[in-house]
Amino acid sequence: MIVVTGATRGLGKSICQRLIDKGERVVGLSRSIENLPFEVLKCDVSNYSSVKQAARDVKKMKEKVDAIINVAGIASMNMAVTTDENTVRKLINTNLLGVIFCCQLFAPILLRQKHGCFINFSTIAVPLALKGESVYAASKAGVETFSRTFAREMADFNVRVNCIAPGPIQTDLLRGISEAQINTIISNQIIQKQFQKTDVCDLIELLIDTRSSSLTGQIFNIGGV
Repeated sequence: MIVVTGATRGLGKSICQRLIDKGERVVGLSRSIENLPFEVLKCDVSNYSSVKQAARDVKKMKEKVDAIINVAGIASMNMAVTTDENTVRKLINTNLLGVIFCCQLFAPILLRQKHGCFINFSTIAVPLALKGESVYAASKAGVETFSRTFAREMADFNVRVNCIAPGPIQTDLLRGISEAQINTIISNQIIQKQFQKTDVCDLIELLIDTRSSSLTGQIFNIGGV
């Protein structure tokens, strides 16, 4: 079984569909329940109690969990001084606390198994430090630091933790971002093109597979920086 947060839209939905096509059982976590070809549990990752209940529900399924993929996230591109308090809190609560809560509360399942991996999501905006992305990048930088440290904490239990940090991918997160801003990001990548959801799905397949059993504590920047 593979658990995916942010499963009902965008990149999360595409990841779920790819895994199903590969024969995996997928359980999605989302704030909304939709009619999809996989099971979805209602869960707000920014709410500790909500995540705790989702972890309990997954545990009751009594099935081996191979991966927890933390895709759920929000973006807001704005100068720090003009970003209102509510937006700052939403970014930190969803992007950073959401990942921490999911890792904390699903970890006991993987620890008992002494098997499995966490895949968290950051962004190429962290190393590029682009103007207008300070709060968003800060929330994701926290995810990267947490992931590297959490990987050390999980290593003795044969549980791996890695982080994927894509450049611009055509999802809901790009709404409201101008073509000029997107082109600026792409021009700072080593491979200067806009990548697709399939590129992320390919990497996830590798990180879940036993072929990547030696990979942990890594940040994978799709496109390169």
